[in-house]
Amino acid sequence: MTQPLPSVKEEMQLSPADTILSSASPTVSRPDLRKILIERRKAVALAQRQAWDQRIHEKLLDFPQLMQASIIGVYSPIRCEPNLRDLYSNLHSAGKQLALPVVIAKNRALGFVSWAPGDSMEKDDFGVLIPARRDTFVQPDLLLIPCVGYNAAHFRLGYGGGFYDRTLAELPQAYSIGIAYQLASCEFAAEPFDLAMNCIVTE
Repeated sequence: MTQPLPSVKEEMQLSPADTILSSASPTVSRPDLRKILIERRKAVALAQRQAWDQRIHEKLLDFPQLMQASIIGVYSPIRCEPNLRDLYSNLHSAGKQLALPVVIAKNRALGFVSWAPGDSMEKDDFGVLIPARRDTFVQPDLLLIPCVGYNAAHFRLGYGGGFYDRTLAELPQAYSIGIAYQLASCEFAAEPFDLAMNCIVTE
């Protein structure tokens, strides 16, 4: 992982939220931590996020696990998550089968629907874009997983639904890559049901 550009560092002023994240205070609840991290991500200018997205894109192309995978689980970005749609187009052009996650039911693992850039899309109940046609489910051998936050042990902080933890439990053979900006790095204790990812890729 590289450090943020000097210009970005200069613009980032230490706030109470930054102090909370760096001190790993046990009094900070997960919902509060999620709120802080999402607000931090949304505060970054679009042009800066796009530059970071390109760096993540370039790093992922150097991952042998990604290039060797046959079926890759990707994601539709929400709430200013890293947008890797250009990477998806490159992977599709290289002959990779892509799949997007869909919520099957509460307290169940995600299902993955075969998808290609340009396919018709619609929003699910969570406001996430999913394929309009959902008749071909596949099992990915590699997952790109967006993170609200992440820690040094590669545990992920998500939106609180537990969908990806259940998915990782059902797909133990799948190589999991957490995707996040460096500003999502924080300290938090893993809970019993949390599963670590194989690695984290940032800008």
